[in-house]
Amino acid sequence: MKNKNILWLYLFLFASMADFALIIKGLDEARIYSKPLIVTSLIVYFYLITKPISWTLLSKAMMGALIFSLIGDVLLLWKNLFIYGLGAFLLAQICYIIAFKISQRNPNRIFNVNFIRTFFFNLPIYIAAAFVYFLIHNNLGPLKIPVVIYIIIIVSMVTTARERFKRVNPDSFWQVFVGACFFFVSDGMIAINKFYFEFPEAGIMIMGTYVIAQLLIVMGIRSYILRPE
Repeated sequence: MKNKNILWLYLFLFASMADFALIIKGLDEARIYSKPLIVTSLIVYFYLITKPISWTLLSKAMMGALIFSLIGDVLLLWKNLFIYGLGAFLLAQICYIIAFKISQRNPNRIFNVNFIRTFFFNLPIYIAAAFVYFLIHNNLGPLKIPVVIYIIIIVSMVTTARERFKRVNPDSFWQVFVGACFFFVSDGMIAINKFYFEFPEAGIMIMGTYVIAQLLIVMGIRSYILRPE
C-alpha cells in the first residue's frame, strides 16, 4: 500500500465536508459537484489498493457496489428520478451481499447452521425494517413493490454482514457490520423523510450516516484483504 493512496481518503473527507456545508446552506443545486465526488474518491482509493487482486470476484463485487452507489447518488439529486436511484442502490446492495459473502471463511457452509439462533440474532434487523415499512406503507402508492424489494435486499445485506462474525478478523467484521448498519439507518431515514414526514435535519443526517457507511465498508474489506484469516 503506497502512502499516496491516502490522499484519496483526504479527498473523500473534503468532498463530504463540502457536501454537508451545501446541505446546511440549502444549496442543493451545487451538490452536483460535491456529492458524486464522495464515492468517486472511494472508488479510486479501493481500485489503487486492490490492483494486485483486481480480477478477483471480491474486488469486482466491491467496485460494482461503489459504482452503482455513485450512479444512485447522482440520480437521487433529482426527485423525479427516485425510482432509478432506488434501482441503482438495489444493484449496489446485491454487489455488497456478494462481497460480504465471499470475504469470509467457509462462505458456502450450510450444514451445522443453527437457523433458530440465526433468526434471533437477526431479529432486531427484521424488527427495524418492519417498523420503517409500517410507517411508510400507506404512502408508497405505485412504489410499494419496488420499495418492498429494496427493503428485503438491504436487510439481506445487513444480515450477510452480521454472519461474518468469527469468520474474519475482528477489525474487518466490525467495520463492515457497523458500516452496513449505518447504510440501513441512512436508507431508513430516506424512506421516512420521503414517505412519512419530512424533518429539517434529514439531509445532513442521511448523508452523515451514508458517508460513514461507505467508508467503513471499504475499510473493512481492505482489512480482510490484508488479513484474510
